[in-house]
Amino acid sequence: MRHRKSGRKLNRNQSHRTSMFRNMATSLICAVKPDATAPNTPKVAGRIITTVEKAKELRPVVEKLITLGKKALKHQEAAVQFATSAARGSAEWTEWRNSDRWQQWSTAIAPAVNLRRRAFAALRSKEAVNILFSELAPRFREREGGYTRIVRLAEFRLGDAGRKALIEFVGQNDRKKSRRAAPAVKSIATT
Repeated sequence: MRHRKSGRKLNRNQSHRTSMFRNMATSLICAVKPDATAPNTPKVAGRIITTVEKAKELRPVVEKLITLGKKALKHQEAAVQFATSAARGSAEWTEWRNSDRWQQWSTAIAPAVNLRRRAFAALRSKEAVNILFSELAPRFREREGGYTRIVRLAEFRLGDAGRKALIEFVGQNDRKKSRRAAPAVKSIATT
């Protein structure tokens, strides 16, 4: 019995599931900034197509990674006041490196570095981590949660008839709702 055991097994062992969700999360994050020269460039940026069950299991993985990126933003902004704009290896940079400002910068940026390392441990892709921290985290800065949406597609997968769905980031490709004018009420005059 599976009492109190959450999550779907998806007919895979634990290591296969972990690597599958790692690859899917990396694909979804990297789809935000597609490479136009790549052979399988998505038609719409920021979405991938998979099965409904996999999309439902992928959603918490991706949303936790975005939360890591949002937490790192605060630490990066706090460290900016102690940073230098000098080129690495220059005399000005060496002076900054030996000063107390470097110690303060190092202390302020350390949690952000830790969060980047945790994201890299989950994704194993430097490109995906850079997109996550530079584009997705600032994009969802004001949003409290619900960074992804799952849309069921009307078609089924050939072979096993699995339900297909797309998972995408919210906000970029949203449809604008237009208000309809209320229909005019006709008054019937009785004479």
